[in-house]
Amino acid sequence: MSLVAIVGRPNVGKSTLFNRIIQERHAIVESEPGVTRDRLYAKGEWAGKRFDLVDTGGIVPHSDEMFDKAIREQAMLAIEEADSIVFVVDAMDGITPIDREIAEILRSANKPVTLVANKCDNHQLDIHATEFYELGLGEPFAISAISGRSTGDFLDRVVEPLSAQPEEEDTRLKIAIVGRPNAGKSSLTNALLGKERMVVTPIAGTTRDAIDSVVKYYGEEIVLIDTAGLRRRSNIKESIELYSTMRTARAIDRCDVAIVMLDAEHGLEHQDKRIISQVVEARKGVIIAVNKWDLIEKDTRTAEKMTEKIREELRTVDYAPVIYISAVTKQRISRVLDTAKAIQERRQRRIPTHEVNEVLIEMLEKTPPPSIRGRDLRINYVTQVKTEPPVFAFFLNFPELLPDSYKRFIERQLRKLYDFEGVPMSFVFRKKNEAMH
Repeated sequence: MSLVAIVGRPNVGKSTLFNRIIQERHAIVESEPGVTRDRLYAKGEWAGKRFDLVDTGGIVPHSDEMFDKAIREQAMLAIEEADSIVFVVDAMDGITPIDREIAEILRSANKPVTLVANKCDNHQLDIHATEFYELGLGEPFAISAISGRSTGDFLDRVVEPLSAQPEEEDTRLKIAIVGRPNAGKSSLTNALLGKERMVVTPIAGTTRDAIDSVVKYYGEEIVLIDTAGLRRRSNIKESIELYSTMRTARAIDRCDVAIVMLDAEHGLEHQDKRIISQVVEARKGVIIAVNKWDLIEKDTRTAEKMTEKIREELRTVDYAPVIYISAVTKQRISRVLDTAKAIQERRQRRIPTHEVNEVLIEMLEKTPPPSIRGRDLRINYVTQVKTEPPVFAFFLNFPELLPDSYKRFIERQLRKLYDFEGVPMSFVFRKKNEAMH
């Protein structure tokens, strides 16, 4: 998918514009999973064209001299990756030296740029936008991100250069190897590839430099999406963070199953949890691979204890398999591929309606939902409406009253009945007379 980057100095309204574009998209696809919570990176859609959207805002460097450098670097990173760029300026402030510097970078990059003069809340203020012709980036679009005024016109321009061709369907299993820096992502990729490294042209939606690799496993081609390695050495922490967050999000978006690599010596850290929740939100298969296991002093229960600890901290993702590997000694690395294949088969599995109704409804009748506000809740019917990821629809008399705790109970029962190891599931609850005709 094409990437659209929003660039500009702080406080010009980049994040407001970002949220505005997502909300336009949100109205179209309400329940689409996979939008990261920090809203740094998300999906957009306009005029039938879908794209990834990245906001390069939010850096607040500590010192003045870091300020220009950090902004410049953010813009450079976004420009390198993007297919279309939105440059936001503040119409009320007029042109600032930083605006000029960003404009200079953008002019020398051979990319389509849409110049947006924000904070023009009414027609009288549009006159302020004309000053920005001076930046040499064509016509400035006078808009108000906060009210949405004139955002449609500029979005038409933004998506103009983007490709509308649907990508060819690639049915090979796609595995993303994600995790914190230094967890051993590249080492695992190289260990899995061994000598049979086949480099393919970037598959639909890859960033230009993320070249996927193909591993042949028992005659089957498996695509490995590797997020390791920054092409540009950066000294600025925020830029590295943005870049790797963006890479990780795009890799998760494109994969079927994500292998989240942990460092055995560090255990599960905050950033690991964030990546795991991204995978679950995107409803992709998930494997937790604890790497560098060869460096750990072990007794008979070391792995068991660590698994317990991980499960304890990831209560809602206790269905994710935990595998202990060493990318360096190649210990158990083939198990990673076997597990990923099994998870993808589970993601594609469809359970017959009569079967899931008979067994699950019977289980739920033994422990019915609590009565809420004096109303007895009754689940009448359940059916699987989608695979990859599995989505189950439940029909009941008062769907809006069903408590979250009972929804979690339903998930636990369903997982007891059917093996959905490593597979996040989705549930929709509808009023019983909306049952499918």
